[in-house]
Amino acid sequence: MRLPRSLSAILFLLLSISAAFASAYNAHPKLVVVIVIDQFRGDYLERYHDQFGDGGFRTFLERGAYFTDCNYDYANTRTAPGHATLFTGSYTSGHGIVANEWWDPQKKKRVSSVEDDSTKIVGIETAGAGASPHNLMGDTLGDELKLATGGKARVFAVSLKDRAAILPGGFSADGAYWIDGKTGTWITSTFYRSELPEWARKFNESNRADKYWNREWKDSSGHVLGSTAPRNGKDGKPAGFYEVVGATPFANDYQFEFAKELVLYEKLGAGAATDLLVVSLSANDILGHQLGPDSPQMSGMALELDRQLAQFIGFLGHQVGLANIWMALSADHGIAPLPEVAKNLRLPAANLDGKAMREQINSLLSKKYGKTADYVLELDYPTAWLNDEAFASAGRKEADAESEVGEAMKQVGMTGYFTKAQLAHGKRGIPNTEMGRRYAHSYSPVGGWYVMGVPNPFQVGGLKGTDHATPFTYDTHVPLAFYGLAFQPGIYRTHAEPVDLTVTLASLLGINAPAEATGRVLVEAVAPPHRFVPTPATGAKP
Repeated sequence: MRLPRSLSAILFLLLSISAAFASAYNAHPKLVVVIVIDQFRGDYLERYHDQFGDGGFRTFLERGAYFTDCNYDYANTRTAPGHATLFTGSYTSGHGIVANEWWDPQKKKRVSSVEDDSTKIVGIETAGAGASPHNLMGDTLGDELKLATGGKARVFAVSLKDRAAILPGGFSADGAYWIDGKTGTWITSTFYRSELPEWARKFNESNRADKYWNREWKDSSGHVLGSTAPRNGKDGKPAGFYEVVGATPFANDYQFEFAKELVLYEKLGAGAATDLLVVSLSANDILGHQLGPDSPQMSGMALELDRQLAQFIGFLGHQVGLANIWMALSADHGIAPLPEVAKNLRLPAANLDGKAMREQINSLLSKKYGKTADYVLELDYPTAWLNDEAFASAGRKEADAESEVGEAMKQVGMTGYFTKAQLAHGKRGIPNTEMGRRYAHSYSPVGGWYVMGVPNPFQVGGLKGTDHATPFTYDTHVPLAFYGLAFQPGIYRTHAEPVDLTVTLASLLGINAPAEATGRVLVEAVAPPHRFVPTPATGAKP
């Protein structure tokens, strides 16, 4: 049934006025939803635009504010730093998350960005450590939302990966949920709660993960693109849910299924303050490392995700009302072309043996010092994690040791390097160049001694598949788009960065940006204010 034109105009005006006076304090909007697509390059939205249906990505592209030139201004383009950057509004030099994992010189082992020995996993029986955002050096959008509203706002984050749920939620989130890689069971940590809420426990008990096994993934023409039939992993043991189902669009279906339950049972969008939900979709990344950005499967994944987004947005519209929701869309990083594909186009691409490179570096240093040792403990290409004890035995202090490792890295193929000691001095120790700035933004005091190598474009540190973690545009270029009454729809070619997402939302919500935030408010995409001017007829002064 159509509304009379005059009533429609009044309704639009009221909605516009409410958008202009939006405030988290009075639940305008009722809910903010941020969709992060792991490893979703910025060019994908243009590449597949003509194949998208209505209601998915087109919600952002044609009815939202879409920034085409959004790039991370740092070099360590990994999942954990990317998610921390999006929600703190700062780069690693502000939030401290330098990588997914790093070498811990005290524990003498590799630790994850969210690993926390003071917590335990909730939802499954395990003897391992729990997880929390304790390594974050800055707060998040969700933390500021909680602070501003005296805890009334509800903040949740969901992902297949622990780091992609925990870091966006921040310290004061009401919940962060991720899966057990083996079974697909949804879990959390005692940092958030001592047991799963009843709705999540029932979700797990209903064995909803089981229906995604033994299925064929087909494209619209019926061609089989993948399968979730059980198989063995690289270690020869049966591969788990994360590895098998996670590399298909079925993983996104599973995540959205859980996210819908969360919205319903936690009553998001029904409180006295604005709520926040972050959904970080991991499947794109799991598949992309294997097959690269130009495969039929990655195309199929994007088109399936378009359909899945349309369904989820439709659900939110039915449950909360799209006039009451703001949405944002971005990614944590991009991905390099599969080297074999790039080489076919005569680009100087290569798959490199990171293990062999580490051995070469150690051999060069052993000859230099006259003593054989593992001077470089890990080479997570292109970053080297150093053995401080071995260098101490060779009479080297941190700055000298890192510089000598950097020179060895150049001998095995890197074009340059930045040491932790150098980056710690800020502008005084770094060239005043764009590349220098990107590496300065990648600095963190954690992780013991390390050296960040500058790789050659189109070279990745693995013998199979492809990777990210470089300062090049195929890794830094990601989508950035907003939808909601507060935004002026359009395609914006002005430069933007992922740090702008949180700062823009915070400004429009009337709350403080996170403490370490350095982004800008994207004022060009903010809907113009609607000013109410009283007239003499109302009895008020003009």
